[in-house]
Amino acid sequence: MTYDEFLQYCNSDGTVPEVSPLLMALYHDAKGEWDRAHEIVQDINGSGASWIHAYLHRKEGDRGNASYWYSRAGKPFCNSGLEEEWNELAINFLTNG
Repeated sequence: MTYDEFLQYCNSDGTVPEVSPLLMALYHDAKGEWDRAHEIVQDINGSGASWIHAYLHRKEGDRGNASYWYSRAGKPFCNSGLEEEWNELAINFLTNG
């Protein structure tokens, strides 16, 4: 799936895409379903889930919790816009699985 195709799913009211759990978390976040996105990443181990977890807590406004999850992901605290980070996450997981 391309980035543009993934964005189309995120911006439509149509069928839910068949994607990895990490991309599914981003899909739910894009739909305004923060709680569902958070539930998904809570059940996954690894740096990718930790990175999304960090993004979600930063979006929530919980910098302390976000810092913890960025550290778990091996990433510095993100200071770019939320939309920019979401795009980076989506491109990363579409490209690298």
